[in-house]
Amino acid sequence: MIYAVWVPLLLPLLAPLLAVPVTRRGAEQLAPRAAAWALTALALVLALSSTAALALLALAGALRLPFVARLGHLSPSLLGGGSAASGAVAALAAAVALTVLGGLVLHRGRRHLRELRAARRQAAGSGPAAGDLCVRQDDRPDAYALPGRPGHPGRIVVTTGMLRALTAPEREVLFAHERAHLTGRHHLFLAAGELAGALHPALRGLRTPLAYALERWADESAAEATGDRALTARAIARAALAAHSAPSAPSADSADRDPRRPRMALSATAGAVPRRVTALLGAAAPAGPALRLLPRALACLLLTCAPLSPLAAVDAAADLHGAIEIAQGESPALPAHR
Repeated sequence: MIYAVWVPLLLPLLAPLLAVPVTRRGAEQLAPRAAAWALTALALVLALSSTAALALLALAGALRLPFVARLGHLSPSLLGGGSAASGAVAALAAAVALTVLGGLVLHRGRRHLRELRAARRQAAGSGPAAGDLCVRQDDRPDAYALPGRPGHPGRIVVTTGMLRALTAPEREVLFAHERAHLTGRHHLFLAAGELAGALHPALRGLRTPLAYALERWADESAAEATGDRALTARAIARAALAAHSAPSAPSADSADRDPRRPRMALSATAGAVPRRVTALLGAAAPAGPALRLLPRALACLLLTCAPLSPLAAVDAAADLHGAIEIAQGESPALPAHR
């Protein structure tokens, strides 16, 4: 366990150095849907494995404390290396880390739900609605997908400023893009990425490529719905230009962010718009054998570390279980050797 338990904690540290550059290239080559699923799965596996490793460290340290050993009828001397003092330090550090991470997850979850509820109330009373479309009276060009509650469909919120900035066909592209976010439940992918980033800070670096993959997924859905990739690219470019050139447009990370728009709301104007437009206009270009194999190679490289983390956590748990049986005077069938 001494070595295996650290693997799930250290692997996510490589994400900013290895996984993010790989996924940036993979997002260009892989199908956006596959890239989004792969990134979400990778983030969740690494985050949950690291959390399990912290729990194992806390338990292993606590078992070396005399009063805990007495409660479990253990012999601390048979648990392996380490003293009661080192066990107390390890248990305390791991418990503090788990408490802080748990508090961060709860805080972000509550903030997200609070923002969603406020945005739904604003959308319900801000202006006319037709089906899943809600028009908000605002000169600032903006549009985003607002997820609904269980049993209630989401809504597309668009401002009058954005409607004036686009032609009728371009508006249909924008609506198709935002509708793809709702039907694909892309907010759940973002929520999973936020959860992973809260459980292990190093995994926050995966949020940007994940958001990009989700926007590309919606771009492709809009292009398929309209049947015109050039129109889709032009509509996204014009919408982003209008949104970012507005004098009063606040940054998503700034203190003057529009309180009516949730932080995790997906929008066609977000992310690396030039790269998305280029991907739309160049997606029909023929690819050689090397380019066809590259996405698979990148996907394999991206997911290589995914099974290592949970396997290491399981191995550490098996080692700890064997050590507990030995400390209780039992003879495990398959004792772990290190």
